[in-house]
Amino acid sequence: MIKHRVAVVTYERPLESVRKAVELSGGFPRLAPGARVFIKPNIVVWFKAVPFPKWGLLTTSRVVHDMVRLLKEHGVEHITIGEGMSMFDPKDQETPRHAFETLGYNALVSRYGVNVINIHDRPFKKVDFEGGVHLNFNADILESDFVVDLPVMKTHAQTVVSLGLKNIKGTIDLASRKKCHSADPERDLNYMISKLANELPQSFTLIDGIYANERGPGFDGRIHRSNLLVASSDMLSADKVGTVLLGYDPCQVPHLVHAAADRGRTTNLSDLEVVGEPIEKVAMKLEYSFAYNEAGNLPIQMEKMGIKGLSYPKYDLTMCTYCSMMTGVILMSIAYAWKGKPWDNVEVLTGKIMKPTPGKKTILMGKCLYEAHKGHPGIKDMIAVKSCPPSPKAVVKALHDAGIDVNPAVFEHLDKAPGFFMKKYEGKPEFEESFFRVE
Repeated sequence: MIKHRVAVVTYERPLESVRKAVELSGGFPRLAPGARVFIKPNIVVWFKAVPFPKWGLLTTSRVVHDMVRLLKEHGVEHITIGEGMSMFDPKDQETPRHAFETLGYNALVSRYGVNVINIHDRPFKKVDFEGGVHLNFNADILESDFVVDLPVMKTHAQTVVSLGLKNIKGTIDLASRKKCHSADPERDLNYMISKLANELPQSFTLIDGIYANERGPGFDGRIHRSNLLVASSDMLSADKVGTVLLGYDPCQVPHLVHAAADRGRTTNLSDLEVVGEPIEKVAMKLEYSFAYNEAGNLPIQMEKMGIKGLSYPKYDLTMCTYCSMMTGVILMSIAYAWKGKPWDNVEVLTGKIMKPTPGKKTILMGKCLYEAHKGHPGIKDMIAVKSCPPSPKAVVKALHDAGIDVNPAVFEHLDKAPGFFMKKYEGKPEFEESFFRVE
């Protein structure tokens, strides 16, 4: 049996810790100096209005910088750093520019001659998979000779974990991302994620676990300083080890089950040679799912508040990134609007497959649900947010029309929302801004 090597390293020092992880995992033995290398970090989202690089959401600039230095030491001249972050306005070009500047990527351009791209500004190529599935990938990554995948170590509210395979989702276009959240139970989000690396060039994965995100992928998760790096020249192998470090058996992660089956691999670690830190010594147990009540129709904290007259069913795999970005803020605003008087039998539906309950006042959150149920005879009072993604103004109007008097200011200043969630880490010495700068 072929044994895929995976290195688990404790992060201790700039450059040397990443170097150790790369060398222990076998390095870049087949990477020619003249190769075109594409580095894919994870910048899931960015906000200009708050001091934002923040921990556990984004690949640290420290790791990106160290990887560039190691590639340069290897003799590689052609390096592209590319990301397609999620934004409320997909045509927004200023936010990616601000992110690249703040994170120090432009310093890497001047210092090492790397190229930094926003993939939304670049060409895409159609890639066909088995069963008639096709997705549009950034052409730069497909045309590179070698890919360095730099995900963050996260549990994920929909996919259990978000590691190397999931990070590649940031290289497909917006239409393809929405397609990944299909209502087809056979070709669901997990199935789609499992295919993402199938047509990529040879790759190397380094999971950045200096900070780990519990109940990620967003800023409403809980961040831990975990000081871990996981490295392998095989993406699935890195993901299997990363999953165990987060506290889960890979067989509990559906997209890893699909990916292993595609490759004729097992989901356990029997086909791996794990070197460096013993897994049992450094493994954690981070929850991935936000807690809901037994009925699954209200977050448990809202039920404990005594909230009545509202059903907000738990998200499913069909809710895409652009709706999920709003969910935490919507729930927070509803909680603040609760004054102890039951609301008028309101339900808020999300995703693509939720069904309205006859006799309720039903908010259809987003274009997908509106198109599916706009003629539904059982809806007592339909309140539709028809835009994709849902516009903040439309969300406020819908909630007000349903009798839930949320504060519009929360939505008018949506770009400041991360500051509310991240404030709890201020002043704690283990949460260092320096990891997100290029010195």
